[in-house]
Amino acid sequence: MAKDQVTIFSFRRLCFTIFLLSAFSFIPFIYWCHGYGPCYSLYQKMEKKQNQPIHLLTFPYAWNHLSFTPNQPSKVLKIALFVKKWPQRSHAGGLERHALTLHLGLAKRGHELHIFTTYPSNSSFPRYPIANLHFHLSKPTDGGYLEQALVWKQFQTQNSTGRPFDVVHTESVGLLHTRSRNITNLAVSWHGIAYETIHSDIIQELLRRPEEPQAYALTERALRVVKEVRFFPAYAHHVATSDHAGDILKRIYMIPEDRVHIILNGVDEETFKPDIARGKEFKRKFGVLQSRTLVLGMAGRLVKDKGHPLMFEALKQLLIENDTFRGSIVVLVAGDGPWGARYRELGANIIVLGPLEQAQLADFYNAIDIFMNPTLRAQGLDHTLLEAILCGKPVMATRLASITRSVIVDTEMGYTFSPTIASLKKILCKVLDDGKEALQRKGQAARQRGLRLFTATKMVAAYERLFLCISEDKNNADGYCHHQAPLNYHSRLSQI
Repeated sequence: MAKDQVTIFSFRRLCFTIFLLSAFSFIPFIYWCHGYGPCYSLYQKMEKKQNQPIHLLTFPYAWNHLSFTPNQPSKVLKIALFVKKWPQRSHAGGLERHALTLHLGLAKRGHELHIFTTYPSNSSFPRYPIANLHFHLSKPTDGGYLEQALVWKQFQTQNSTGRPFDVVHTESVGLLHTRSRNITNLAVSWHGIAYETIHSDIIQELLRRPEEPQAYALTERALRVVKEVRFFPAYAHHVATSDHAGDILKRIYMIPEDRVHIILNGVDEETFKPDIARGKEFKRKFGVLQSRTLVLGMAGRLVKDKGHPLMFEALKQLLIENDTFRGSIVVLVAGDGPWGARYRELGANIIVLGPLEQAQLADFYNAIDIFMNPTLRAQGLDHTLLEAILCGKPVMATRLASITRSVIVDTEMGYTFSPTIASLKKILCKVLDDGKEALQRKGQAARQRGLRLFTATKMVAAYERLFLCISEDKNNADGYCHHQAPLNYHSRLSQI
């Protein structure tokens, strides 16, 4: 018994000794860990990294996530823009609207803009009361493109007048790669590339009716991708207008990461904003009955590749099969194209408005409960989605990578569907089941994201900073190509 007590006492003393040794050993470990060890790497180094400036040319996300100073820069840029067509009222496409919003914004910030574009075919050219905005017009080719030899001569004349251009910008292939090859201060904005379009070709083939001839677009498109991969490197810097396009340019087209920059499209937040009164007046003007529970809306070109045959068939079937749907909804269709007449055949539930001007479009968005975009074109970033979002409306669109990665990133702000009639009908019924209150909550969430990413102010600031960066002396290591990140920068990026 005594022997057992001695054994227990010895064991306790051993444990106490080990505890004291551990405690005293842990103190220098903490000191070492804080200054030199793995803890320092995980925490102090991370904090130090957060406080370091971002090198913008290698920034992997959309520049819209960054906040640039609203103050005008000390450097005034002389900018050349090549765009094949300048917007003409309500008939402008996405590329032309992007050119208009961006470069008017840059001109208003004091930069000197020289725009090389074509004469309009059947209307007068618009005038702007901006002294530092200059247009150099030329006759288009038979295909509607810029006559390269002529615009290059115009460019050289302006480049040798006063001071040379600080930066050259081309919307898509406004300036061909054969001319851009040796311009180091050039950026091209892509609003659609061939690799993206392959998805659209697959969808079109799956939707083709047996009596329709088979298209051979997929084979042709693959060859087009190979051609683009070969000539795209002739452009110094590439701006992708969606996260998906940026990924393709880096991975598939193998363009170095420091030459690919993601800047999402933006729309005028002063034009497109919530206005309940104007929305009510719009509905009254076009005879939308107050008894209708939900007002759905579509806008844009009413053509096949924008998905209107799909939407037409889905609406047609639901109006026949579902009494609740037929008695509850009305669809406003803004735009022009051959499918406008077809929509009128569906009866009183569909109101075809025709093409609308910008101010009318804002009223249109404010009149609807949800905006629908059934596009089959997997290219660029559709402006109509962004306009509806800034007006505080939820959006519903085809499940295409450019849309799901940049716009409708979750169910809190809208709906996506596969490009089939069954999937589209299912989502339309879900919209009706969710009801007006749920749509309003989704619209508010969509607008909050839109204000962070999709405003013209955000887009203009990002392009301005890119142009300042690629125009500066490359020896200026601490200049416009670096951006000081806020303290919560990394935590915010983890949520992108």
